Amino acid sequence: MTDPAEEATPQRRPQQRKQVLLRLDPLVHDALARWASDELRSANAQIEFLLRRALAEAGRLPGGTAPLPRRGRPPGGQPGGQPPRQ
Repeated sequence: MTDPAEEATPQRRPQQRKQVLLRLDPLVHDALARWASDELRSANAQIEFLLRRALAEAGRLPGGTAPLPRRGRPPGGQPGGQPPRQ
């Protein structure tokens, strides 16, 4: 038999990130890419950062929105962020 509490709360599957085709003026893309580079982000990450900020400022960012995924190496230079063993 199954626990009724388990049936009442369906399991959520992790959502995949949406892929969007975006057409930009080449000069706008160049400026965006330079800005992203200055902030050590990809152009895609910069676009998502700016869209999220604009949505938050307009009060339209959904409450259940997950934070931006962190990219790059974990702190400490080792997997999991642990300092190297001596």
